[in-house]
Amino acid sequence: MNKLTVIVMCMLTGSGQAFAAENCVNTITASTPTVDFVDNGDGTVMHTKTGLMWKKCSEGLGGATCTTGAATAHDWQAALQLAETLNNGGGFASYNDWRVPNLKELHSIVERQCVNPAINATIFPATVSAQYWSASPYAGSNSDVWHVTFNNGSDFISDKSASRYVRLVRGGQ
Repeated sequence: MNKLTVIVMCMLTGSGQAFAAENCVNTITASTPTVDFVDNGDGTVMHTKTGLMWKKCSEGLGGATCTTGAATAHDWQAALQLAETLNNGGGFASYNDWRVPNLKELHSIVERQCVNPAINATIFPATVSAQYWSASPYAGSNSDVWHVTFNNGSDFISDKSASRYVRLVRGGQ
């Protein structure tokens, strides 16, 4: 049986990254199908399965296709501060309760049929195929925090001083 691989090439103009090639295998059932999300038309999407509202774009990016600006990596404290600064500055899309997602929440948007990045690129365009912070500390250390690597959807721990990307969420917990 042949496996059909769909390759989507996205040029991230002005972002500092040359391009990202998402590889999806349609013989694997989608874990985050587009029908599970509602695009609110304001830079946010609602995940109907979890009730979480996500910013479509990684922090630093904007526009309808998340190609304005450049995705920015931050240490963990700066990532937490991004959410606080956004909320104190009036919020985003009329909400001022944005936060860094916990590990389980971040895993809820991993697309298992895709790699590079392992995310639904229709819902979350221009996602960097790299590590994204969670708000979940690693119990075995005071200096480590969990992150999800969106090149393949795996999770690992990182020292809080490492630079990782950020995608904000609201609701749940």
